[in-house]
Amino acid sequence: MSDKLSSVSTIRRKPHQARSQERVNRILDVAEALFVAQGYAATTTNEIAKQAQVPIGSLYQFFSDKKAIVQGLTVRYNQLFHERLALLNNAELAKLPLSTYVEQLIDITSQFFDDYPGYYAIFMEVQGDVPEVQEAEDNADTKLITDLATTLAQRDTGKDAVDYEIVAFVLVKAIGPLLWISLGQEQEFQQRLILEAKRLALSYLQSYLPSS
Repeated sequence: MSDKLSSVSTIRRKPHQARSQERVNRILDVAEALFVAQGYAATTTNEIAKQAQVPIGSLYQFFSDKKAIVQGLTVRYNQLFHERLALLNNAELAKLPLSTYVEQLIDITSQFFDDYPGYYAIFMEVQGDVPEVQEAEDNADTKLITDLATTLAQRDTGKDAVDYEIVAFVLVKAIGPLLWISLGQEQEFQQRLILEAKRLALSYLQSYLPSS
């Protein structure tokens, strides 16, 4: 798992040593498994500390409560997701056909959700009850929009920066939720929705980047 979580505000005390960082990651790993297996509401910080093999006092040194732990998980999911999407943000990919870019963008997103099913399972239970999670999601969307706008600008330099930002905003806020909704569907229908998301994204981008 990513070691960058030490820099986020969800942690009460930043782990400066490798041993402390490993402890934070272990707490998050155990919490993730318990939240998925028995639900967020049924899981206690005492149980998390016990299975992570850390004193409860050590857990509270890093996380003030269970909400802070699930917020920390949300931040970690988003960091891992952005690391994967960063592979698309390079000059070489800007030379590929737009259809190839869209294909890779959505395939990376779908594969991430497959690799980390806890992201969807945990968020669906806590949404509305843990506003910190939505805040972390909103922050992640803002970064994603910025990164996507930068990538689009590499493909076409004939527009203003605000144009790319608007296009990126629409993609994140429209295509993203469609992919998210697909996670709760039967597999065959889910795959159809992924294909439709690709068609929508490509058609929309082609209207702005016809030369790509």
